[in-house]
Amino acid sequence: MASFLDTAYSLVHQDNSADQPTLQELKTQLERGTDDTKVDTMKRILTIMLNGEPMPGLLMHIIRFVMPSKSKPLKKLLYLYYEICPKHEADGRLKQEMILVCNGIRLDLMHANEYIRGMTLRFLCKLREAELVEPLLAPARQCLEHRHAYVRKNAVFAIASIYSHLESLIPDAPDLIQNFLDEENDSTCKRNAFAALASISHEKALEYLSAVFDGIPNADELLQLAELEFIRRDAVTNVQNKSRYLRLIFDLLEASAPTVVYEAASSLTALTTNPVAVKAAASKFIELSIKEPDNNVKLIVLEKVDQLRQKNEGVLDDLTMEILRVLSSPDIDVRKKALEIAMEMVSSKNVEEVVMLLKKELSKTVDEQYEKNNEYRSLLIHSIHQCAIKFSEIASSVVGSLMDFIADFNNASAVDVISFVKEVVEKFPDLRHSIIERLVSTLSEVRAGKVYRGALWIVGEYSFEEKDIREAWKRIRASLGEIPILASEQRLLEEVPDGQPDPKDQINGHAKVAPTGSRKVLADGTYATESALTSQAAVKAKLEAVKAAQKPPLRQLILDGDYYLATVLSSTLTKLVMRHSEISKDAARTNALRAEAMLIMISIIRVGQSHFVKMPIDEDAVDRIMSCVRSLAEFAERKELETVFLDDTRKAFRTMVQIEEKKRAAKEAIEKAKTAVQVDDVVQIRQLAKKNATEGADEIELDLEKATGGDMSSEDLASKLSRVVQLTGFSDPVYAEAYVKVHQFDIVLDVLLVNQTTETLQNLSVEFATLGDLKVVERPTTQNLGPHDFQNVQATVKVSSTDTGVIFGNVVYDGSHSTENNVVILNDVHIDIMDYIQPAHCSETQFRTMWTEFEWENKVNINSKARSLRDFLKQLMACTNMSCLTPEASMKGDCQFLSANLYARSVFGEDALANLSIEKEGENGPITGFVRIRSRSQGLALSLGSLKGLNKVGET
Repeated sequence: MASFLDTAYSLVHQDNSADQPTLQELKTQLERGTDDTKVDTMKRILTIMLNGEPMPGLLMHIIRFVMPSKSKPLKKLLYLYYEICPKHEADGRLKQEMILVCNGIRLDLMHANEYIRGMTLRFLCKLREAELVEPLLAPARQCLEHRHAYVRKNAVFAIASIYSHLESLIPDAPDLIQNFLDEENDSTCKRNAFAALASISHEKALEYLSAVFDGIPNADELLQLAELEFIRRDAVTNVQNKSRYLRLIFDLLEASAPTVVYEAASSLTALTTNPVAVKAAASKFIELSIKEPDNNVKLIVLEKVDQLRQKNEGVLDDLTMEILRVLSSPDIDVRKKALEIAMEMVSSKNVEEVVMLLKKELSKTVDEQYEKNNEYRSLLIHSIHQCAIKFSEIASSVVGSLMDFIADFNNASAVDVISFVKEVVEKFPDLRHSIIERLVSTLSEVRAGKVYRGALWIVGEYSFEEKDIREAWKRIRASLGEIPILASEQRLLEEVPDGQPDPKDQINGHAKVAPTGSRKVLADGTYATESALTSQAAVKAKLEAVKAAQKPPLRQLILDGDYYLATVLSSTLTKLVMRHSEISKDAARTNALRAEAMLIMISIIRVGQSHFVKMPIDEDAVDRIMSCVRSLAEFAERKELETVFLDDTRKAFRTMVQIEEKKRAAKEAIEKAKTAVQVDDVVQIRQLAKKNATEGADEIELDLEKATGGDMSSEDLASKLSRVVQLTGFSDPVYAEAYVKVHQFDIVLDVLLVNQTTETLQNLSVEFATLGDLKVVERPTTQNLGPHDFQNVQATVKVSSTDTGVIFGNVVYDGSHSTENNVVILNDVHIDIMDYIQPAHCSETQFRTMWTEFEWENKVNINSKARSLRDFLKQLMACTNMSCLTPEASMKGDCQFLSANLYARSVFGEDALANLSIEKEGENGPITGFVRIRSRSQGLALSLGSLKGLNKVGET
């Protein structure tokens, strides 16, 4: 039954098999219908047959009522039917009706219309029966001399196909095609003929190639591609020809057709690892990535460059600037890929040029507007950061340039710059003085709270000279405005006249003085002053006017409710006072600074409790500010306070920087280890190796083998057995089990069917249906299963997103009566979404940005018996395939609480974020808490949260 599917080259999805017409209805439509209705009928017949129903009773009707038609669409469907219809009787003999079919095919091979001839020749490529092919040989050979190129190009493939499957029928095919090649002028026909010759006779193809070798660079594009493919194969088997081929390929690198250039560059890198050849190929790939308009082509070509870089370390470093020319592309993915490759190739020779170009691109993001401008800017800042950390000699120029943009950048980009400046200040002491100066001078221009926090922390931590401290203090005071804050705001409120203030009356953020009331004559004739405070609406309007007045940046941020910034300011002022007392003998100046710092801190607390702020100050901020006040009051007597503020915080940051360096070094070591050749590695002897393991093997074939699931060596028996799902019981008449194989976006169910009865089960079929984002695209064929016999069938299910899916179905077979059907219900197969989720890494900034953007959240409560918090975290990571973003140093030591961020990405490009917050109750108590899972789509968040393993972590 399955034999007719062996030669089926198409699969058509049947939406609803219940609407299938009867055999008699189809026969009637073929007999009485017009050509248009016959076309629809043939399409329905083909769909039914491709889904497993052979319908042998229709053959004669189609020969009688469809074959004589002159309609070209109908003729095309007729040959699709011939391709898949059963051609043999049950005993293996050819059906008698096929004689009529053969005659019809022969007439079509001699048809006056060239397109019918070509279509028939294409069908001939798929014919495998010698009895049918033999009468067709003569007209097929005559088609090689037809006047029309369409006929000739298909005739060549037909002759080659007959020779490859039925060599005895046409033993002179190689000579025939070779003669055809010598005489043919049409480029498409020559290309087809050479490809056909290469497939049936390598020696003849090599002989022809040698004859036309010098003319290959001037040949047609299609023929050049076919010859390049042959050269790659021949160079592996005939090594003595490799040098000739390499010279030819170098010539083809200058071809005008981009496809030829791409194939030539790929062939060059497949045949040799010579640095000159590798560099030439990489140059052509980069040139293609710049010239080609298609973004997919750009990404594919850049991936090729990246592979060459990994295999040939240091060879492509001179091409770094060329790769950065790809940044002219507007697509963010292309730019990202180009920057990733360039950053891996930066060296001390080219780092200055690279950074100069990146700074130009950065300035463009301020002056011009790109699509995804902010994301591109972050990429550039990150790339400059990498260069500066690797090569200290350019750090000074880079820091200065980036700090010029702090006021222009948006919040996220400016935060990235400040993080970078922090690391540079710590790693390069020589640059500290100049960086502090630049940073202090920009304080009045910064408008983002996060950026201000970072800047204040750097100023407080690294201002080591008295001059720096005084300048920083002066700038901070200017950015804070008049103090005490509450008193100055209150006075401003009293100075605001009734009604809204005129913007022209604003001087340096303060309103001009105006009378606070008006004179009014009472009923008894006396005068009274009417205060504006008697009107609640007027009070509110005046308060809003005070809040809306222009204020210095630091003051504005605090009044807007950024109390975290207020605590950082308090800490910074405390550090500056303590350091001033250390390095200066001017005790009076130190005391003045101390008093002013205390005044500022108390002023912040008081204004935070007033109605001048958008939200009241929180308890944590009050506690932190008051601890700074107490530290300022007591640090002269308690030296340990100075140690905490001046030394411990910087030590903690230094440790963080060192950990990041270790991470980078470990990552580089892992990358180098991948390409390193160990002294005890096995020496590959080409003659003794497998055919596809030889050096220079055809990469396209290897990729195809992997794509079709041919590379199964990495999957051992144990992992296969773990994926076997039992579908029916041992006592059912049909026992079924499925091996579930996940391959990229498809799931293949390899189902074993065992007939446990003593009778033949006729028309046995397995029907599958799905729930979720799954779709059955290939259904198992109908089978006849003998007593105690077994059969393997396959079903393919397409997956379109990372969501929980269920595959269910049943086995149906005919009973003893024709109207009777027996059904065996199958167990459900639950799709494990873990096959589609892979651990991934992202920066803290990216994590926070995504956490804010993603709207779907799934909160899962935890109640586990795991031995420790760290054990629970490890088991959770293994269960969900997520990686931990929280640094190891942040989780050192033992305590009763643990918090960590986790991240993973699906093969569909979906991001999954998780925040774990758990605590352990006592020494032997349970672990409680929750996991918050966020994603862009609801399905992924719910699927990750509903994992069985998630709720059972730590129970075993």
